[in-house]
Amino acid sequence: MGNGNSSAAGLERASGRTGLGDLPESCVAGILLRLDPPEICRLARLCHTFRAAASSDVVWEAKLPGNYMYLLGKALGEDNSDGQKLSKKQIFALLCRRNPFNGAYMMELLYFG
Repeated sequence: MGNGNSSAAGLERASGRTGLGDLPESCVAGILLRLDPPEICRLARLCHTFRAAASSDVVWEAKLPGNYMYLLGKALGEDNSDGQKLSKKQIFALLCRRNPFNGAYMMELLYFG
């Protein structure tokens, strides 16, 4: 580390060098647990190992609130069967989007109600 042998993307395996892509996925997931969701998504673009770790349920479950299953049920409405098929990353994305409140979006109610 710091000796100039690592590349920016960590993908120089052909030349015999090691890089970021050589880290175990569990180590990368441990790093991602300490980051914010936008930072996780940016690091997922580095290499395959980071992308795989960033899709891990372990990483995204730590970012979900304790009552996320209740919130997921509210967001999906009556048909909650789709929630069982979603990954934790998909659930996080679903809960972060604007969800309808009484048939309209909350922002619309505030401005136009």
